[in-house]
Amino acid sequence: MIKIIILIVFIIALVAVAPTLISDPGYMQISFGGTVIESTVVAGVIMLTLIFISLMLSLKFFRGGLNFSFAAWNKIAFASRRRALKDFNKGIAAYVLGDYKQAEHLLAKSSAKPSSFEQIAYLVAADAAQKQALKSNTDHYLSLLEQATSSLKDPGLETVLIKIKLLIGQHNYPQARTVLDQYHKHIGHDARLLSLEIELSLIEQRFDYVIKQLNTAEKQKSISAKTITQWQQQAFYGAFNSQIKQHDNNALMDYYQQLPKKVKQAETVVLAYCQVLAENQINAPLAKLLLPIIKKGAAINLLKAVRTLPITQADELMAAAQKHLHSAPQNALWLSLVAHFAKVSQQWLLAEKAFNSLVNLEEKHYDKVDLLAFSQVLEQQGQLEKANKVLRKIQA
Repeated sequence: MIKIIILIVFIIALVAVAPTLISDPGYMQISFGGTVIESTVVAGVIMLTLIFISLMLSLKFFRGGLNFSFAAWNKIAFASRRRALKDFNKGIAAYVLGDYKQAEHLLAKSSAKPSSFEQIAYLVAADAAQKQALKSNTDHYLSLLEQATSSLKDPGLETVLIKIKLLIGQHNYPQARTVLDQYHKHIGHDARLLSLEIELSLIEQRFDYVIKQLNTAEKQKSISAKTITQWQQQAFYGAFNSQIKQHDNNALMDYYQQLPKKVKQAETVVLAYCQVLAENQINAPLAKLLLPIIKKGAAINLLKAVRTLPITQADELMAAAQKHLHSAPQNALWLSLVAHFAKVSQQWLLAEKAFNSLVNLEEKHYDKVDLLAFSQVLEQQGQLEKANKVLRKIQA
């Protein structure tokens, strides 16, 4: 700016002294159309210089003003987006902290403004509403999500996964199935989608289909063995139950016998089969299946699980367990099994004796299943005070 001022002062001074310095200033005439401009050469040069300086100043001022106007426009135009981003970040933080009401409120506000995070905002808002048991709100956000993603060629598999999970949580199984079937080709390639397919199929009671899918699930490293075991138990229990409800006992036993040998030897499958046999009081086949297992005494987890079966006739099973107990009187497993089988057979004194021996071992080997059964045995004999004392151990 100082340079421009100095230049202007210099030009004014030049104009003032030019007539005295130049005896013959020269003459120039410019004619265009009907207009004629006459001037000296010195005055013409000065005039052109002043015009040039004026243009430079105008350009500089205009450019600065343009920059200012762009900055102001940018600030105004994107203010709503910045507020939406702020609400989105706060909403996610509230969701992580478990404040689902605040999370839903903030994410609903942020998703009202079109942005790159609109889909995830609707999804998390829907999940936050579901955690508050606000079904209508969840449905509303899912509807908005559907509108937001309808124009997208590929909304992203993660979005689809969360949507299916929310629909299952809403017990909207038909809609969840519709969405899942649209992406059915991904099931064999994405373990998360396969998991949802199995969970939904179990709800739909498509047990035979789930059993087939378990082979694929076992090959997925991201699916835990515990999860596969739970699915296997539900699927086979459902399949066995379906056979006896839709047909008869013989159909159930035929179904089990036709299973591959490896499958029949799986403890989860054996236990599911025993559960259905016991519930329907099919005692002879149940004893035939369990006796060899008890005699071998190797399947520890399966033998422990036998205690919870609703067995109604346990004389043969108790005799087999007593043989082991005679050889190892301090063995916690056989003490527990004898006690439970004696309870089923209503041999209360034998059951009480076995339970007393179990709970008085040097090391603690009993669990809540044993204590609950022990309290029931004592109650049957009118020993209510002792029964309550045993129950208090469960709560300890």
